Amino acid sequence: MDSTTSLTSPEAVAEHVRSGMFANDRATQGLGIAIMSIGPGRATLEMTVRVDMLNGFDICHGGFITTLADSAFAFSCNARNEMTVASGLSIDFLAPAREGDHLTAVANEVSLAGRTGVYDVNVHNQRGETIAVMRGRSYAMKGRPTVPLGTAAR
Repeated sequence: MDSTTSLTSPEAVAEHVRSGMFANDRATQGLGIAIMSIGPGRATLEMTVRVDMLNGFDICHGGFITTLADSAFAFSCNARNEMTVASGLSIDFLAPAREGDHLTAVANEVSLAGRTGVYDVNVHNQRGETIAVMRGRSYAMKGRPTVPLGTAAR
């Protein structure tokens, strides 16, 4: 999106935020996480479990699953272009993920009131099996954009 493109719709703003945030998100990029969709209060991200993500039990380390869920949370709560950070999260692991599994994290806003929000993230594999559920709590920095609207992400 270039600087002459209108950012009047919430979806266009979310796409602009996606590009700008992802360009600077080395953790998400480094894990091979892809952003499949984004909109105000929602995001879907995907990651394939690599051999270097396995723990001593030959299952995906919970930290990588948490990072996938946390990234989905971050993109969903920043999609309105108001800088928002996590104030806390809790995650429950329901099933193991194994090498080669394709994980999808779907984040959805549950509540947004003032500066705080609550988001639920469900992580499932390519067979539709739920791997983890996460609840994130957010805090918005009022008046601070996530991504400047006048600049294009490269």
